[in-house]
Order: sequence, then structure tokens, then C-alpha cells
Amino acid sequence: MNELTNIRVPDPAPVQGKPRRVFKLSSINWPFLIVTVLLVAYGLLVVYSAVSANEDYSFTRQLAGVAVGAIAMALIWMFDYRRLSEYTTLFIVLNVVLILSPHVPGIGVNTMGATSWVKIGPLPQIQPGEFAKITVILLDASIMARYQGRLDDVREYCKAVCLMLIPFVCIMTQPDLGTGLVYLFIAAIALVVGGARLKHLLITLGICVALVTLVFLLDEAIKGSSGEYKLLKQYQRDRLLVFMNQDSADLTDEGYNLKQAKVAIGSGGLFGQGYMQGSQHSLGILPEAPTDFIFCVMAEELGFFGVMVLLGLYIALFVLGFRIASASSDMFGLLIVMCIVGMWLFQILENIGMTCGLMPITGIPLPFMSYGSSFMVVNFALLGFMGSVWSHGKDNSNRVTYAASN
Repeated sequence: MNELTNIRVPDPAPVQGKPRRVFKLSSINWPFLIVTVLLVAYGLLVVYSAVSANEDYSFTRQLAGVAVGAIAMALIWMFDYRRLSEYTTLFIVLNVVLILSPHVPGIGVNTMGATSWVKIGPLPQIQPGEFAKITVILLDASIMARYQGRLDDVREYCKAVCLMLIPFVCIMTQPDLGTGLVYLFIAAIALVVGGARLKHLLITLGICVALVTLVFLLDEAIKGSSGEYKLLKQYQRDRLLVFMNQDSADLTDEGYNLKQAKVAIGSGGLFGQGYMQGSQHSLGILPEAPTDFIFCVMAEELGFFGVMVLLGLYIALFVLGFRIASASSDMFGLLIVMCIVGMWLFQILENIGMTCGLMPITGIPLPFMSYGSSFMVVNFALLGFMGSVWSHGKDNSNRVTYAASN
């Protein structure tokens, strides 16, 4: 059995009874907080421009999401995350309840063919699957933290994978493939960082590819007998076909979104057309501009320079995130931070990639940039957990090393 590079991993979370650490202002990671403020402010500027010509969106609601999110971040930052490490079963229950709540009669809202939203009386409409990203991260981190950086037993590996798949199975009942892919990526990050064997990971990847292929084949067979697709929605197939055949896609139908996204990005040039001067979204040509295609709005108005500013802020956030992860004294904290950073990286690559034709079009938003109060609250809460790991999880005396085998 070959040995990979030695990876430094912390000891388990402190046992119950250990004195609780008092939160102090001096424990705040100020560079991390400054980058966060700059990123959120940048996002608000772009969203304001994107919603200014669209009455279906409210900038005030976006500000409300930021305000609520900032409060949530502060509260979570002061909370000691290590107290959550043993609540795996609770996280499973919370995930199931949150993700399946849109199916409850009277409160579920069907939008664009998916039952993903909940509306209770006069309260604002929310997307429970978005909030479940928090509990999915905590679930996957708590599962893998039990193995302390080394998961060799195949039965334990299968058990961990099955538990991590519960949120994905639930979200596909809506169905919401975009959010489901995010859940899967979080699980993959947890398995890799948590010490799963490379052989087990490759076998799992092969099984996933085989299952996806089987779904497409079965769907074609079902259509041959019934005349319509049953396993995949028509728009889901159209998006994949557009990605695979961009030059031949019907620009008046399924290829329209991608074509207009490319036009908006290309028209921005080096320094853009000017703030709030973008024509693609202001004239209503670019679809879903404040949400799915917010990157196009920024690229058109601020150009290549604006894109580089955004990418620079993202890179700074990731570098600081890795620093927080490396400073964690326990596996649970390390996994939380790496799952958060990994999730954001996946969302960024997918969102920007789909606008450029490098990835299939999905409903995955751009972190801290896309419109959505629920989305902002969730991202702020995740920032709070990263801050909590930095403030409560630093303890250099507890570091150990381990070797991961392939």
C-alpha cells in the first residue's frame, strides 16, 4: 500500500467538560472580515444595477437579506462550533425536514416546474433547500470527523456515503438538480479531506458516471414507448444539448440564454460600458440577469477590469479560508471550512463557466453576487462558521500527523 504525502490533521473536538473559551474581539480575523465586507459591497453595487430596470426584484429585500445575514454571522461567529460535532442524527432530520417542506400542502410554491419554495402567510417566500446547505455541511463534517482523517474500511465508507446521499435524494424530489449537485460536491470534499481511500473514491465516481448514463438511456427508452421523457425534465435535457452543441443550438429557443450571456460579456471589453449603462439587462434582453446571469451584468458594465477585481476578492477569500482551516485544532472544524470553501469554488466555477459556455447552464447562483435574500443569509451564516472555527478552534498544542493511503 503506497503512502501519500503526510497531511497534518488535528485531534478530535474537545471532550465535554473542558472549559469554554470566552469570545474576544481580539480573536476576530480582521483580514477575513475586511475581504468579506468588500465582496458583499461589490455584490450590492452590481445587484443594484441589475434590479434597477426590473420591477420583479427588490433591492430593499436584498439589503434586508444582508442585514439578517450579518446578524446571523455575528451570532454564529461567537458560538463554539465544536458543540455541534456529535449531532449527526439531528442534522439528518433537519435536512429531511427542510428539503421536503415545500411538499407540505398549503405552503409549498411551484416555480418553473420545481417545488422548491415555501410561503407561510405574510412572511417572505424562502427556499429551504438553500438553508439546507448549512446543515448538509455540518452533517458531512460530523460524519467524516469520526474517522479522524483515515477511512479505510469499505463498510464504513459505504455507510458514510449513504448518509451523505440523503439530502441529494430529498432535493431531487422537488426536483432541483443545481442544488443537488452542490450537495454532492460538498460530500465529495468531505470524503477527500476526511481521508477516504483513493480507490474507493474512484469506484464511487465510476458508479456515478454509469448511473447518469443509465438514466439517459432509460429516458430514451421510455420516450420511445410513451412519447415523452419521464426521468429528466425537458429543460434539463435542452440545457445539456445546448452545452454539447452550442453552434447548432436554436438561438430563439433553448440556446437563447447562452447566446445573450456571451454577447453581454463580450460587449464589456476592457473597462466595460459604464456602471448602470449595460444594455443587455436594462432592455430585458438578458434573462434572469440579477440571479443566474449576474456575472454577465458585471462583465458588461465593468468589463475585464471588474471581472479581475471580483476574482481577486474570491482568491483572497479562499486563501484566508485555507489559513483558517490549517489553524483548526480539530477535524470537525477543518472539514467545515473546507466544505464551505469547496462549495463556493464549485458555485463560482459553474456559474461563471455556464455564462461562457464552458459548463452546462444550471440554476446555481454566484456567491455574494447573485440576487436572493435567502442566498445572502446562508452565505453570511457560513462566514460565521468559518469565523467560529478561527476564534474557537485554534490550539497548536493538539496537532498530530497522519498518512492517507491510496
